[in-house]
Amino acid sequence: MPESVMAKRSTVAALLLAVLLALTATACSSGGGRPSAPQDLCSPPGVGGASAAPTNLDTSAAAAEDRYTTPGVVPLESIDVSGLNLITPGVLTVGTLSDAPPSICVNSQGEFTGYDNELLKAIAEKLGLRVEFVGTEFAGLLAQVAGRRFDVGSSSITTTDERRRLVGFTNGYDFGYFSLVVQNGSPIRGFGDLNASTRIGVVQGTVQDDYVVNTLGLDPVKFPDYNTAYANLKTGQIDAWVAPSQQAEGAIAPGDPTSIVQNTFSLNNYVGWAVSRENQELIDALNSGLDAVIADGTWAELYTEWVPRELPEGWKPGSKAAPEPDLPDFAALAAENTGSGEEPAATAPKSTLEQLRETFFSWELYRHAFPDLLKTGLPNTLILALTSGLAGTVLGMLLAMAGISRTRWLRWPARVYTDIFRGLPAVVIILLVGLGLGPVVQGATGNNPYWLGAAALALLAAAYIGEIFRSGIQSVEPGQMEAARALGFSYRRALTLVVIPQGVRRVLPALMNQFISLIKDSSLIYFLGLLATQRELFAVGRDLNAQTGNLSPLVAAGLFYLILTVPLTHLVNYIDHRLRTGRPEATLDPLEQELVVERG
Repeated sequence: MPESVMAKRSTVAALLLAVLLALTATACSSGGGRPSAPQDLCSPPGVGGASAAPTNLDTSAAAAEDRYTTPGVVPLESIDVSGLNLITPGVLTVGTLSDAPPSICVNSQGEFTGYDNELLKAIAEKLGLRVEFVGTEFAGLLAQVAGRRFDVGSSSITTTDERRRLVGFTNGYDFGYFSLVVQNGSPIRGFGDLNASTRIGVVQGTVQDDYVVNTLGLDPVKFPDYNTAYANLKTGQIDAWVAPSQQAEGAIAPGDPTSIVQNTFSLNNYVGWAVSRENQELIDALNSGLDAVIADGTWAELYTEWVPRELPEGWKPGSKAAPEPDLPDFAALAAENTGSGEEPAATAPKSTLEQLRETFFSWELYRHAFPDLLKTGLPNTLILALTSGLAGTVLGMLLAMAGISRTRWLRWPARVYTDIFRGLPAVVIILLVGLGLGPVVQGATGNNPYWLGAAALALLAAAYIGEIFRSGIQSVEPGQMEAARALGFSYRRALTLVVIPQGVRRVLPALMNQFISLIKDSSLIYFLGLLATQRELFAVGRDLNAQTGNLSPLVAAGLFYLILTVPLTHLVNYIDHRLRTGRPEATLDPLEQELVVERG
């Protein structure tokens, strides 16, 4: 490749990096540098956000008998905290999510909060426990609770019979309606209009997923989080979205071409915290703490602050012996908040281009996201990629040597390892290593799977890197080995000093591609559960996406990935070019040439 082309590409990469750093510096400027802070959905709305019970309820929803709420609780003073079988004595390790405000989320200070988690902290204080929140994915949360990766799962988890077969649940602390959201003008006016030809969006593993599949008997389109599902509804990729009412109401902004057309519920499926079925002592303790915070008014205070909405008739939090909470008249407050009967100002519908611009290219949100991406996401991404890349390279070279060995007892295990780790999806390997080895090495890791995630990435990379090395080594002409042996080299020295260096040089671009894949695969570590300070680029972007209800922070995270990967690609191309062509010959100017001729 011509040097001029390489120089131009390097200049472009340098300019991209300079622009990003400049934007970051601007975003990090002191004082009121931001003209207007983006809306933080992970903050308590207070009574100003009060809402009455929905009037468009699905009349076919049957109010089943409550079979699980306990008649009473163990007295709080008789709870033995030392006998709660906690993973870490005195610490309540809680697995939670970051993408469903205001119930569970990460706020602008990078702290796990939300109604569910603030209430749990109040109960832990009653019990004399410290709470440590760890972020994870809902798809694996209940399995992690059952496997004792977490003491408690806190994620507005609606209790169902199927889930009770895997984990235990506390008494209910909240009650969730869920809503049917469609585009304005849609022929769908209720759950009864959904059929097999309707593309229904749900978040995978939620009670809405279970409702659409098992109650409605339909096959939904499953998404990893609420914001992605709603973005697909707005752009017409799906026909309807079934979501928790709070998430649905919070997602719909003025001017959005969507609306809630119907709600549904079941009294038998309240919202509770998940605990291992074998740890009844902890379930009893949390139930006692819940009744205590209901009795002293803490529950009502947090409920009014975070989720001010009417409770459904016939349901109250805590055990059946818990007192009725003293709550404001949310219906009256909701009526006052509408402006004393004044009609709200009409909002003009947004054009498709305007929706795309606001959803993906919000300049203010870019500026808001860059500091967190730089301070938290970038270091963790680099740590995970570099450690797993170095370990994977060493292990990959060993696999390559075993793969070309003359001994079948080395060749066969190397081939089996490569086939297994290249054949399994990356997330499966990460879960197998992180959750499988986690309990075994818990003493060494402190129940923190961060380095287990890096080890899983290294094992995965080694399978690919080993094949890259093997193909490079076997591509070297046999005459190179023969010539080295003829000069008196042993087979091992000829391989390590002559053949392997040539083979590695030939596969440098492929190795760099694998390292780039590692940078991107580091985002999958979040499935194991990480502290807020351990989030990598994608996780930070997703948390900001949840706070703002906008996908621009994810695009900002993508810019960081580009800044990392584009220069690496051109760097390895430059190194490969230099190794193949060598240094350019130095040419003398005419005067020096004449002096050389005269001296000659």
